[in-house]
Amino acid sequence: MFSTGFGSSFPHTLQSPARPRLYSSGYARLQRYFVSPSPQTPSYSRRHTSRVETPDGLWVCWRCNGMDDVSRVRDLSAGGLFIATRGSRPVGMKAKLDFLVQEGQIRAEAIVRHIEPQKGLGLKFTAVTEQDWPHLAALLTRLRNLSRSRGKL
Repeated sequence: MFSTGFGSSFPHTLQSPARPRLYSSGYARLQRYFVSPSPQTPSYSRRHTSRVETPDGLWVCWRCNGMDDVSRVRDLSAGGLFIATRGSRPVGMKAKLDFLVQEGQIRAEAIVRHIEPQKGLGLKFTAVTEQDWPHLAALLTRLRNLSRSRGKL
């Protein structure tokens, strides 16, 4: 097992591309090791927080590179969101977000992390105001409960 150091481990194997070579100086050449998943294990996500699909009625007002826009939120997590938009922004571009939901106002800052042309943008939260964080947590709880209840139908 390969330990991550964060209290979990993955069944990965260490593979070496070649044996180290010794040189006349007596020093061994630096060897590289690659971590690859074991064939019997499923792939895992690097995502730190689970995301939840959102209903059609969840929208966000956002400002990026001096342009204001309003977009539908396709999925949301404590770490970020994916918004539906045909407009593209470069990866790394900063954005300011404003949600107005039944839980209350949520203001956040994010950066563009992922682009799906003609579909939307993946944004990673970089800051959520202290007074708005409980609203985001409550929104996520409501959406997860809604998602579970739709799954039972």
